[in-house]
Order: sequence, then C-alpha cells, then structure tokens
Amino acid sequence: MTTSPDFLRWETRFAKPEYEFGKAPNDFLVRCKPLLPVSGKALAVADGEGRNGVWLAEQGLDVTSVDFSPSAQKKASALAAERGVSIRLIEADAHTWAYPYAAFDVVAEIFTQFSTPAERPLKWAGMSRALKPGGLLLIEGYSPMQLQYGTGGPKQIEHLYTREMLEQAFGDFEDLRIVEEERQMREGAGHSGMSAMVNLTARKPRG
Repeated sequence: MTTSPDFLRWETRFAKPEYEFGKAPNDFLVRCKPLLPVSGKALAVADGEGRNGVWLAEQGLDVTSVDFSPSAQKKASALAAERGVSIRLIEADAHTWAYPYAAFDVVAEIFTQFSTPAERPLKWAGMSRALKPGGLLLIEGYSPMQLQYGTGGPKQIEHLYTREMLEQAFGDFEDLRIVEEERQMREGAGHSGMSAMVNLTARKPRG
C-alpha cells in the first residue's frame, strides 16, 4: 500500500464517518443524464466515497469505481448497499492503473485534481484508452478562478483545469463541448459555496 503524503492526506479525510463530499451525485454529472446510454459499462475515475459511481449505477449502468483510498471504497460499498445497487470497486491509483482498452461506454472524471502536471497526461491517456469508440467522456474540474473563491479544490494553480488544457488533450474527440461556469456548490463539507468550474462532454472518435 502506498504511503505517499497525498495518499495519507486523502485516506485521513475519507476515514471520517461523515461523507466528505456528501452522498448526492455531482450536479454536472446529473445534468449529463440525457447523454448517458440506457445500458452499458461506466468507469468512475478516482471516485472517492462513491457518490458518482453509485448514481451511475442507479441509471442502469454497470459501474467500475476506482480509487486509491481503502477508507473511501469502504464507504462507497456502504453507499451502494444503501441505495440498492452494486458497483465494482478497484483500489488503484488513477495515474498508474492499467486502464483496459475500449472497455467502457462512459468515463467520468469529477474533481480529481490531485494530479500534478506530470501525472495528468497519464490519467487522461488512460481514460481515453478505456473508452470505447463513440463512448462518452465527462469531466468537471475547478478552473483557476476558483482560487478567488477558496470553497474547495487544490490551492496550486497548476492542478486546476482550463479550456485550453482540455482542448489540447481532447481536441480530436467528437461532439466536444467545454463550458466554463460559476455556481453555488453544496457537496458536503468539501465543496461548499460559490465556485468556478470548467466542464467537458465529448465522444471518442469512432474511426
């Protein structure tokens, strides 16, 4: 088991009895419901305590929830049982996990901004690899403007997402839509208050 400072910090946050980001799914993810397939496989990247993976399972998808924190995954398992759905839990680092090739119809990455600039391309390359052709990619992250609000997310600007960064990484995807927005967040103690985000929806090229 890794004992890096990053792992220990998150494991400590997730070891508390309360859910750090609440039990309700992310608002952007819920708004993407019309884009979801009626069935298929979904991957929730760095899914933490499972609120988003569990919600995807509630939509009828076969969900794999990956996170490196055993405490988070224990709470994800409890949340799935509470909601009457099942999810596949994999304890792994989002940067080094062996993402299976073309295995998922949906890949969702919601606020996984612990990645350094060197690690982020590894994560995004894995996510792209894991998507089937025509598969749906969903990303939400804090933008640099979030530093003015201080209502959640990393304090290092290099960890935050920009439109240009997403365009460079996924510019070859189809139906690419990137939206910058500010809205009130009410996702547990971890995300609370006016916040600045950038969102992406896109589909992996079929060619």
